[in-house]
Amino acid sequence: MRFLYSIIEGIKIAFHALRTNKVRAFLTTLCIIIGITMVTIVDAVTTGMDETFDRSMAMMGQNVVYVEKWPWGDDDDVKWWEIQNRQEMKVDYADYIEDNSKYASVVSAAAGRGTSIRYKDKLANGVRVSGVTSNYLEVQGLDIEEGRMLTQQEGRSGSKVAIIGETLREALFEEQSALGKEVRFNGQKFTVIGVLKKQGSFLGLIDTDNQIIIPINAYAQIFGLRRGLQIGIKFPSEEALLEGEYEVEGLMRRVRQLDAAEDNDFAINKPEAFKEQLEGVKSGIYIGGFALVGLSLLIGGVGIMNIMFVSVRERTKEIGIRKAVGAKSWEIMSQFLIEAVVICMLGGVVGVALAGLAVLGIDQVFTATMNFNVIFVAFSLCTLVGLTFGFIPAFKAAKADPIESLRFD
Repeated sequence: MRFLYSIIEGIKIAFHALRTNKVRAFLTTLCIIIGITMVTIVDAVTTGMDETFDRSMAMMGQNVVYVEKWPWGDDDDVKWWEIQNRQEMKVDYADYIEDNSKYASVVSAAAGRGTSIRYKDKLANGVRVSGVTSNYLEVQGLDIEEGRMLTQQEGRSGSKVAIIGETLREALFEEQSALGKEVRFNGQKFTVIGVLKKQGSFLGLIDTDNQIIIPINAYAQIFGLRRGLQIGIKFPSEEALLEGEYEVEGLMRRVRQLDAAEDNDFAINKPEAFKEQLEGVKSGIYIGGFALVGLSLLIGGVGIMNIMFVSVRERTKEIGIRKAVGAKSWEIMSQFLIEAVVICMLGGVVGVALAGLAVLGIDQVFTATMNFNVIFVAFSLCTLVGLTFGFIPAFKAAKADPIESLRFD
C-alpha cells in the first residue's frame, strides 16, 4: 500500500515540477520528441511500403513473367550498351510462345507510353496509353467495372476502341457514364467500351488508374512498335511457373535463333525483382532513420540527466525534510525516477501526435501506414530513457545525508 501511495505521490510531484519549469521541461524533451517522431515515421513508411508492395504486385498479375529487352534489376553480367543493341521484342513472339508452351495458360503483348487525352473541352495529361492484345487483362489480373474488354477481332484489326481507368474517367466525364463516348489523342478518335475497376497507385508512386488501353495494332499505327514491347506470360500455378520460366527461355532462344554458345539477348523479368529493390530502400530508411533516432534519444537522455541533477539540487532541503520525517531511500529514488519517466512520456505523447500528422501528409505523396504497435514501442523507449538517464540523479538524491541536506541553502 505504501509503495502504491509513493508512486502516486511521485507522479503528482513530477507534474508539479513540470508545471513550475515549463520552458526547461520543453527544451529537455525536444530531442525526445524528435526521436519518437522519427521512429514512428520510419515504421509507418516501411509498413506502408510493405502493404503497397503487396497490392502493387497483385496489379502485375499472379504467377506471371515478362519477356522484354531490358531487365528490371541490375544485371552485372550485361552492360547497358549491350542491352541497348539487342533486338526489340515482336508481337509474333507472343503467338509463338502461346502455341508452343506446355505450361503457359495465357500470353499477351503490350507496349505503352505517356500522352494527353481530350474529351470535348476537357484535357487529361500524363495518361499512360497501352496498346495490348485481347488477353492482356487476364494476364494482368485486371477486371472491368463497366462495359467490356477488347475482342480478339478488334485487337487484330486495330479498331478505334478503348478501355479507360477510373482516374481518367473522373477527369474527363466526372459523374457521366463513359461508355460510348469518343476521346481523342494524337489526332485519333477512340470510342470508350469499358472502364477498369479502381486499382490505386503502384508502389505509392504511379497512379495506375490514369490509363487508357487500346488494341495493339491501333497503337502501332499511331506510335509504332519499334521499342518498349513487353510479352506477358501467365501460368496456372506457382509450380507451373517454376517449370515454365525455363521453357519460355528455351522458346525465346529458339525464336531468336541463338546458338548454344550465345548469351540471351532478352530479359525474363519477375515481380520479385521489385522486392529486392524494395528491401534495399527499406534498409536504407531503417539505417538512416534509426541512426537519427538513436542520436536524438541519446541527446535527449543527457538532457534528462542534466535537468534531474538540477532538480535534485534545487530540492535538496526538501529531500532532507522528507528523510527526517521517515521517508525511505527507495521512496526518494522512485520520486525522481518517476519525474524523469514522466518528462520522457510527455515527449513521447507529443512525438507520436506529430508523427501522426506527418504520416497523413506523407501518405498523400508517397505511402505510409501508422502501425499502432509502434506506439507501445515508442512509450517503452521513453520509459527506458527516463529510467536509464534518471537513475544516477535519483540514486544521488536517495543517498543524500539528511543532516547535510537540511543545512543546504
